[in-house]
Amino acid sequence: MGASVTHKLIESHLVSGEMTPGTEVGIKVDQTLTQDATGTLVMQELEALGLDRARTEVSVQYVDHNLLQSDEKNAEDHVFLESACRRFGLWYSKPGNGVSHPTHMQRFGIPGKTMVGSDSHTCASGSLGMLAIGVGGLEAAMAIAGRPLHIRMPEIWGVRLTGQLPPWTSAKDVILEMLRRHGVKGGLNRVIEYHGPGLASLDAMDRHVIANMGAELGATTTVFPSDGAVREFLRKEGREEDFTELLADEDAHYDLTEEIDLSTIEPLIAKPSSPGNVVPVREVVGTKVDQVVVGSSANPGLRDFAVAAAIVRGRQTDASVSFDVNPSSRQILTDLTRMGAVTDLIVAGARIHQTGCLGCIGMGQAPAAGQNSLRTFPRNFPGRSGTADDSVWLCSPETAAASALTGVITDPRDLAEELGLGNPRPSLPERHSVNTRMLTPPPEPGEERAELVKGPNISSLPDFPPLPERVRAPVLLKVGDDVSTDEISPAGAAALPYRSNVPRLAEFTFTRIDPDYPRRAAESADGTGHFVVGGENYGQGSSREHAAITPRYLGLHAVVAKSFARIHWQNLANFGVLALEFDDPDDYDRIEEGDVLVLEDLPGALRGPRELILRNETKGEDHRLRHSLSERQVEAVLAGGQIPLLAREL
Repeated sequence: MGASVTHKLIESHLVSGEMTPGTEVGIKVDQTLTQDATGTLVMQELEALGLDRARTEVSVQYVDHNLLQSDEKNAEDHVFLESACRRFGLWYSKPGNGVSHPTHMQRFGIPGKTMVGSDSHTCASGSLGMLAIGVGGLEAAMAIAGRPLHIRMPEIWGVRLTGQLPPWTSAKDVILEMLRRHGVKGGLNRVIEYHGPGLASLDAMDRHVIANMGAELGATTTVFPSDGAVREFLRKEGREEDFTELLADEDAHYDLTEEIDLSTIEPLIAKPSSPGNVVPVREVVGTKVDQVVVGSSANPGLRDFAVAAAIVRGRQTDASVSFDVNPSSRQILTDLTRMGAVTDLIVAGARIHQTGCLGCIGMGQAPAAGQNSLRTFPRNFPGRSGTADDSVWLCSPETAAASALTGVITDPRDLAEELGLGNPRPSLPERHSVNTRMLTPPPEPGEERAELVKGPNISSLPDFPPLPERVRAPVLLKVGDDVSTDEISPAGAAALPYRSNVPRLAEFTFTRIDPDYPRRAAESADGTGHFVVGGENYGQGSSREHAAITPRYLGLHAVVAKSFARIHWQNLANFGVLALEFDDPDDYDRIEEGDVLVLEDLPGALRGPRELILRNETKGEDHRLRHSLSERQVEAVLAGGQIPLLAREL
């Protein structure tokens, strides 16, 4: 039986465990990626761990999320991150150089390597034949310190592609088709590996689009082979020497299989407010549009912007539409300018913003309340745009540009027929405008260690006590299915500037669900602490560990849910919060806010059988719970988190 690309990547980096789905494995990490919204905590964690210097082959810190400097807070973080890179030996990508995922792919991605990143869309580098996994910040810090990544061995889901995409569709429609079929939980504890003859029509940046939004399926990561398309991408980047062919065996085995005939793909769109709420564009044509945004790590390629420019060339966008363009890297902005595409966009009415994530994380470009915003972004969770009452749709650049011209959601095939347009195929440069001058290399070994520069808004990590042997506490909050980390610890221009200040950021915790939660939780933190009860897929979305740290800071002992999203489940364990699942999901309905719950003899229960008994003291009922923690994670939870254990080891 042959091996898949995923099996080859894991096997070549396996340091512990066996490759049996569901068991814990340890994987050697070659590269790390951090960005400013999560990286500040990573650097604080490296400080707490007492690290001398990064022990990976390559570690890069990007500044791409919080670029707006409306006061001193973001600027302070940028200075802190630059000093931390000099202190710990990381590359530093300056503000405005580009979104981490496409920029890393352009400059550092190497087929056959492993990478973790403190960003859930790190999986985008799977487009190069890498095993690239989004994790919480502490996992990234541990990897920088030379520790292996411990994950639950996933199932390998082989998706065979055949055919070619029809005109007026693109890679975004392929991943939206996967989300239409399987929703936001379809990839849990799975790696999606694409293979088959249809790959020949998808270049490396097309694959990036598909791999990036594998995170929206809940997948551990997405993997593509390293083939001629990857070689061609690296050649254009002046890095062909980094190419290594990595293909699945002809008789490769997959735990699950699926097939997509690319020739059957049509323009698709995700309706508000979930990436899994996908329908054909033609089902919603005519819906009024007020904002269109092109950019983000989900559609970051030169082709994606050039296609939008080609569609609007010589035309004017609708008077009622704000047409916003976020170039994804300085290199791509340079190439677009040399091609004349920037001029086409500007003349058509586009507002050109700096290179970065910006509106994707709610840092600028917030739409008006209740108005429809079409975005080539990966996520449309409620409020993520920075507007509480938002209405965000996810689509391809073709659909976005067509709708910007008409002012209503438009199937680009219909616009093409009306205007007599041919399928846009921009002529892209043979060599990209490589510019590495906004990347600062790490200091040479032996150079004097820099001091960390901490402004007033940068705190140290709080010290968390060990988990009590007995927890008796009220349910302070009960939430439904698919609660995202954006709802637990909001993004946006109000909260994110405090990402380095845990006590201040804690004041925003769960406020999109219950504005009074921080006050009530702070009161519980001084006494018994509290529980949160959740539904399915608790903690989906962003990898930001703030969503574990700030509730912990406010006294959270345990989350009892029907199921958890992978990264958030890890983050809870890393900071000493119990993640427990109902043995009978119907028990969720029997617990209410205000009920007092009791867990007895936690050290014995966690170290013994995986079943725990939860006593609802208010109702006089018992519920069976289970956990999926490894022995290593159990000890960390009991100790109050990974940092106390790791600091002693290092």
